[in-house]
Amino acid sequence: MAHKVGIIGGDGIGPEVIAEGLRVIEAAGVELDTVDYDLGGARYLKDGVILTDEILEEWRGLAALYLGAVGAPDVPPGVIERGLLLRMRFVLDLYINFRPFVAPDGSHDFVVIRENTEGTYAGEGGFLRKDTPHEIATQGSVNTRLGVERAIRYAFELATTRNNHLTLVHKTNVLTFSGSLWERTFNEVAAEYPQVETAYNHVDAACIYFVQDPQRYDVIVTDNLFGDILTDLGGAVSGGIGLAPTANLNPEGVSMFEPVHGSAPDIAGQGIANPLAAILSGAMMLNHLGETDAAARIKAAAEAVSSETGTTREMADLVIGKL
Repeated sequence: MAHKVGIIGGDGIGPEVIAEGLRVIEAAGVELDTVDYDLGGARYLKDGVILTDEILEEWRGLAALYLGAVGAPDVPPGVIERGLLLRMRFVLDLYINFRPFVAPDGSHDFVVIRENTEGTYAGEGGFLRKDTPHEIATQGSVNTRLGVERAIRYAFELATTRNNHLTLVHKTNVLTFSGSLWERTFNEVAAEYPQVETAYNHVDAACIYFVQDPQRYDVIVTDNLFGDILTDLGGAVSGGIGLAPTANLNPEGVSMFEPVHGSAPDIAGQGIANPLAAILSGAMMLNHLGETDAAARIKAAAEAVSSETGTTREMADLVIGKL
């Protein structure tokens, strides 16, 4: 039976890389029943639509969402990010951001679990005396016991399926309120997983270790903002952000899968965008849907050709040739 999946090609190179991702999935023998959604910066510029309640309700009935990239140069910063991506995360409660990384030489892999619906991205804050010399802007970090604990618990469960090692990353010496909640919750949940070895790093130290000693990590759990920064750094040190896939998960509902790279409007339509991040995101989606064999074959094939170069279609052809 075909999996019903929503396709959001989006802007720039998004439709190009998603088309190749779908071609690879078909070549791997998995049938998808796709529903296309015209959303992103171009759609907003056309008629002002970003993401309607009706579309969100439709998505709740899908098996997964597969997104290319969104963002257009003529759209003010934050409009699509908050109106589409963050709204999708909040309303569909995509509370786990799952980012895997593989060293360029294949010698080591690790995973970052980022809490995906709270922290500084929750939107708490405001202005006083805006557009005056005495303007004040506040931006709070929202952390709930529920949100923190479910991310930490997910990370512990994941660690038990890997190498039984989990590192909490935060800034507890300065962010003494949110940091305390994260640290206390981490320690309390850790007591339920005595087989998992735990560690703690301040986020600035973790940035150094990502570059100098990433082998120390297996699974990392962190908050929304720190996770956003660390995962981009992780992409840079593990072959480039153009190869980085990600999953935005609601383990109890619909989840969304996307490459990390942006819409790259400067190369859109030229057929030169690397589709491997989209292809690997598709593999993560298939694994989530229970198509574990096809997912593993696609992942292995994509990693096998990661050092190759070619057009968008040629790179997908190389992956298909390795399946």
